[in-house]
Amino acid sequence: MKENTFKIEGMTCSSCAGHVEKATRKLEGVIEANVNLATEKLVVKFDEKKLSAKDIISTVENAGYKATAQEKVDTEKSENLREKEIKELWNRFIISLIFTGPLLIISMGHMVGYSLPSFISLEDSPRTFALVQLLLTTPVMLVGYKFFKVGVRTLLKGSPNMDSLIAIGTSAAYAYGIFAVIKIFQGYPRYAHDLYFESAATILLLITLGKYLESVSKGKTSEAIKKLMGLAPKTARVEVDGKEKVIPLEDVKAGDIVIVKPGDKIPVDGIVIEGSTAIDESMLTGESIPVEKTIDSEVIGASINKNGTIKYRATKVGKDTALAQIIKLVEDAQGSKAPIAKLADIISGYFVPVVIGLAIVSGLGWYFVTKDVEFALTIFISVLVIACPCALGLATPTAIMIGTGKGAEYGVLIKSGEALESAHKVQTVIFDKTGTITEGKPKVTDILVEGMITEEELLTIAASAEKGSEHPLGEAIVKEAEDRKIELKKLDKFVAIPGHGIEVIIDGKDIFLGNKKLMDRNSINLLDLEEKSNVLATEGKTPMFISINNKIAGIIAVADTVKENSKKAIEILHKMGVEVAMITGDNKKTAQAIATQVGIDRVFAEVLPKDKAAEVKRLQEEGRKVAMVGDGINDAPALAQSDVGIAIGSGTDVAIESADIVLMKSDLMDVPTAIKLSRETIKNIKQNLFWAFGYNVLGIPVAMGVLFLFGGPLLSPMIAGGAMSISSVSVITNALRLKGFKPNK
Repeated sequence: MKENTFKIEGMTCSSCAGHVEKATRKLEGVIEANVNLATEKLVVKFDEKKLSAKDIISTVENAGYKATAQEKVDTEKSENLREKEIKELWNRFIISLIFTGPLLIISMGHMVGYSLPSFISLEDSPRTFALVQLLLTTPVMLVGYKFFKVGVRTLLKGSPNMDSLIAIGTSAAYAYGIFAVIKIFQGYPRYAHDLYFESAATILLLITLGKYLESVSKGKTSEAIKKLMGLAPKTARVEVDGKEKVIPLEDVKAGDIVIVKPGDKIPVDGIVIEGSTAIDESMLTGESIPVEKTIDSEVIGASINKNGTIKYRATKVGKDTALAQIIKLVEDAQGSKAPIAKLADIISGYFVPVVIGLAIVSGLGWYFVTKDVEFALTIFISVLVIACPCALGLATPTAIMIGTGKGAEYGVLIKSGEALESAHKVQTVIFDKTGTITEGKPKVTDILVEGMITEEELLTIAASAEKGSEHPLGEAIVKEAEDRKIELKKLDKFVAIPGHGIEVIIDGKDIFLGNKKLMDRNSINLLDLEEKSNVLATEGKTPMFISINNKIAGIIAVADTVKENSKKAIEILHKMGVEVAMITGDNKKTAQAIATQVGIDRVFAEVLPKDKAAEVKRLQEEGRKVAMVGDGINDAPALAQSDVGIAIGSGTDVAIESADIVLMKSDLMDVPTAIKLSRETIKNIKQNLFWAFGYNVLGIPVAMGVLFLFGGPLLSPMIAGGAMSISSVSVITNALRLKGFKPNK
């Protein structure tokens, strides 16, 4: 199976998106096809043995639209085209306004007490009155030719869209106006009262303004991608034959030696081979503190070098860099559909043909009742113009675009619209312990001494003894000594005692370092340290005993320390009404100690890596929506099994690949942020759909004259046109409110 993304040109509403989907889904070999109106993209999953990208492009073109394969889309050119489209719409609006303004004064001035000069007044010069209106309306019709071009083409192909409604409505008004002008010139001046030119021109004017505002707003929804794309530098300084050379970013190859000076942006990903510095990675991780880099440290493209000159070997370039991967993740998410969008899609697919039918039926119905062509035409045009499915089509994708973009801004990468929607239903969050709630790296937490020995002396002996050991607990003791800049002593003897600890000789002293079993085996009296060691164990710490010449000298306790924000993140989840569980392979005592420390509700201890997914499934069988948060390879099955898999960004590639959401900062505070963002986005989508559906449910009957039947007002086609434009703009404006989203603190 292959997945391709295509840029689609020529779509104007959700009906267009539906027609493109329908056409591509009919192709043999297509597994799934989804169009996102806001991003103007088509994502197709297909069997490449039965189908090619060319076949898909050809099918889209036969449906009346233009398709371009995503990899062939020039982003800069695409952005320029958007800017050009916005400018063109503004120019069309200004030209339409120049002609529509005088037209409204001439056609409707007398209704508000404005008296026209006699040579163009309705009573004195009906011919001039009509002819001037025709001359003023024609340029507005011509400048809005795209509505007619697209509308008629899609109508003839049997897949009418919003432009078809506008084209039929305004053409009917314009054509009837020409008919009235002919009648006036034939000696029937009463037809001067039946002119519909101002309706046609005003509808086009208002819809063009609506389209302009929509295009500007849609541009704002994709700002997150623009910001990410703008992070990468345009050039790189590389070393060629011992000399520095500045080359375009796209020419950098894996293996090139890149030189970065203070203040420069890192061009591509790589590994430092010379120098040291601090690098600001906040644009990618959201972490404001610069990260120290020395030889063998990894550097990320688009981060900023703060204070030292470094040389590094490029490892990932082009589309393989971390930045490119993030941009792709965000683009894929913005182009994807949330399940909540399906209802709107189904309705949009039938919407336009139904509206045309309703317009014809209501127009003819009123004509037979009133025998008044003008009245019937008013109803016909109003129904066509007010019933635009744009707002329906934009309700979901615009909110998803802004929601996923906002997430990326805070270092929360949401991979799809489905993940964004699923997260708001989460009732239980399961955290893996090691490396997720805890740092994953044991640290010395307590040093207790017995007798005349000092803490530093005890640590010196223990670290010197463990220097040759590869045990993680021993490594933690050695690191503590290094951090305190303690000079280690030379060993005269080293014996590893499996399951117990080690025996060494330092400066002629016989030293045992290990667990209680080692001390018991050598008949060493622990004195009151035994009780203290039990207290340390209940706190989730591992006590290691040190004896010198068969006398107890002290305890060094080592523990995998809790991450700084773990407790706070869990508190916020509780406030949000979310249950929190922890899963670990550790023994129950250690697991319970960590759980108590951070406020965990449920603990799954002594769980083998292969059984983690089964524990997630067990919770789901209780009827709960479960999110799993993990970082290791052994978390991947559980991440895939959960309703929402959340991977820590510092975790393994396998975990990140299996997850629906990736936390770039590796900060658990971003778990409640992801859930809150999902809740806010879904709330926004529901508001948008409510207004979009509500607008049509209320607007269409009013346009059909239902209120008029009961003595109420009749909807003018001009007001219908304005209302239609406002509906689309209001939906996008509501979605833009998500830009004010702030994470939980």
